[in-house]
Amino acid sequence: MLDIKFVRANPEAVKENIKKKFQEDKLGLVDEVIALDEQYRSALAQAESLRAQRNAGSKEIGKLMGQKKFAEAEAKKAEIAAMGDRLGALAEEEKALAGQVNDIMLVLPQMIDESVPIGRDDSENVEVMRYGEAVVPTFEIPYHVDIMESFNGIDLDSARKTSGNGFYYLMGDIARLHSAVLTYARDFMIDRGFTYCVPPFMIRGNVVTGVMSFAEMDTMMYKIEGEDLYLIGTSEHSMIGKFIDTIHPKESLPQCLTSYSPCFRKEVGAHGIEERGVYRIHQFEKQEMIVVCEPEDSMEWFHKIYGYTVELFRSMDVPVRTLECCSGDLADLKVKSFDVEAWSPRQQKYFEVGSCSTLGDAQARRLKIRIKGENGNYYAHTLNNTVAAPPRMLIALLENNLRADGSVRIPEVLRGYMGGKEEIRG
Repeated sequence: MLDIKFVRANPEAVKENIKKKFQEDKLGLVDEVIALDEQYRSALAQAESLRAQRNAGSKEIGKLMGQKKFAEAEAKKAEIAAMGDRLGALAEEEKALAGQVNDIMLVLPQMIDESVPIGRDDSENVEVMRYGEAVVPTFEIPYHVDIMESFNGIDLDSARKTSGNGFYYLMGDIARLHSAVLTYARDFMIDRGFTYCVPPFMIRGNVVTGVMSFAEMDTMMYKIEGEDLYLIGTSEHSMIGKFIDTIHPKESLPQCLTSYSPCFRKEVGAHGIEERGVYRIHQFEKQEMIVVCEPEDSMEWFHKIYGYTVELFRSMDVPVRTLECCSGDLADLKVKSFDVEAWSPRQQKYFEVGSCSTLGDAQARRLKIRIKGENGNYYAHTLNNTVAAPPRMLIALLENNLRADGSVRIPEVLRGYMGGKEEIRG
């Protein structure tokens, strides 16, 4: 969410940013919100002037009564009563105008970082770096569900009966590997100084609108019928929400948290839900990280935390690359974002397994997350990044560690979480 003062002072820069995001339908909102803000400030000024007049008039009534000028005193009372009616009307006008201004400000996109490549959609995202050798084995690699089924590790048919497409039962060693990845990812982040947290899995509507755009909300979130509660699509939502309406001493920052949670997503859009597969699903589990920090430190943290995800994958012998999201692929609250993609030997291409974003003060402004400064309070910056999100990560692990005989090598860092097992065999 932008500062209305910034929009007022820099309308052309805001419009240019909208063009970079290919959201030309929002261009007219800039002039509209500036006009509404002017009306709002005019109503405030009128109300302030009227209150001053009313206060002065109230004092004058006392003087008139003391001078036994009763008729004049009564006339002044009527005048003040009329001012009260006008103040009531102005209060309603202020409330309506403030609501209209806020509604528009919520849909204007955050100013993107000047380093973000300009592009219309994810087809124009830019590769940044590759890590590890992307190997294509000499033998054929089956579809990930077929690999799991060879170990009796997944049951999609039963899940379809109980819950529909987009759900699954993980079983045996595959379920154990799923849990091992999450536990290893938790310890990996704790070892890097992050505080472990298990957050609420449902959040109120004001937190939802504080952490994401309306477009994301409509396509992602499940709402609890009859309740002001939503199932989280990622623990970032409740983790950032933890700081709602707080003021932090400078010395208490950064706040670095890593969290476990299930995640629930409608997955509405062009990709849809696979009938056989666990790449795009309604329910999954994830280890996440968030950072709340000083504004001047946010870009340094951005590069540091996506590096943690790269390091995690490489420790499990999975080749990855980083991809910078272009302007048109950035969600409205994001300033800059990198995807981390794992190598798929079967598809012979990379696929997304994590996303790292800095949101500037967008979430902090909506949720009133502030820092106590020497010359007044100011908004913090927030960042989030995926540590590990099985079962999508399982696809990368299984494909990159599959052997010609159908067994799967367990990466060394996971063996302690798998009871010392070095491989999975059917």
